[in-house]
Amino acid sequence: MRMDWIPASAAAFVTGAMALTFGSLMLPSGSSTADTLQVARTEDGRWLAAAVIFFIASVALTLGLPAAMSLFDRRGRTLGMVSAVVLAVGFLGTAGYSMLIVFFRAIALETTLTGAQLDDAVHEAGLTVFLYGWIAGFYLGELLLAIALLRAGTIQKWVPLVLIAHVATLLVSSFLPHSISSALVLLVAVGFAGVAIEAVTRDAEQRKALPVGL
Repeated sequence: MRMDWIPASAAAFVTGAMALTFGSLMLPSGSSTADTLQVARTEDGRWLAAAVIFFIASVALTLGLPAAMSLFDRRGRTLGMVSAVVLAVGFLGTAGYSMLIVFFRAIALETTLTGAQLDDAVHEAGLTVFLYGWIAGFYLGELLLAIALLRAGTIQKWVPLVLIAHVATLLVSSFLPHSISSALVLLVAVGFAGVAIEAVTRDAEQRKALPVGL
């Protein structure tokens, strides 16, 4: 049985990873809450574009999960499925984050909200739970996927190691300038691209091994 859906799913995975990178680099931010609010008012077009790109990334990454799961036969398969579920939460949270960006832009443009008031809103319990839940889902799913890939042994080791390195940057990203911390998302883009390439390569090899006509 041919699995022609794998190349399409892998292409979606790469597209989502690139969109996530582009959106992170495009989204402007200030050094403080007040600065961020001002940036949202003066560069509202970039904020809206970043929100659209994050939404595209969410959809494409979710569609790319089946390609990543195709790399598991027996070893690491259970952990791989768990990572897919957790990653799906993180990817869907990215769509929610994009909507939050649009909402924040609308507030910045249509109200006289101050930096102090925005600080109070950002630390509201419900919003805090959503944001930390999204971040935890993304990074935990990425870490579980990397460990599952190492256990499966079906991919070059540098790919899961790059994903683990990206997870490790979570410990230092808050101490880095926004431009540098945003650029660290390149690691996950490289790792996901490696996963997609290996999935396509493996699928092509399996199809070559099939009898002609199947």
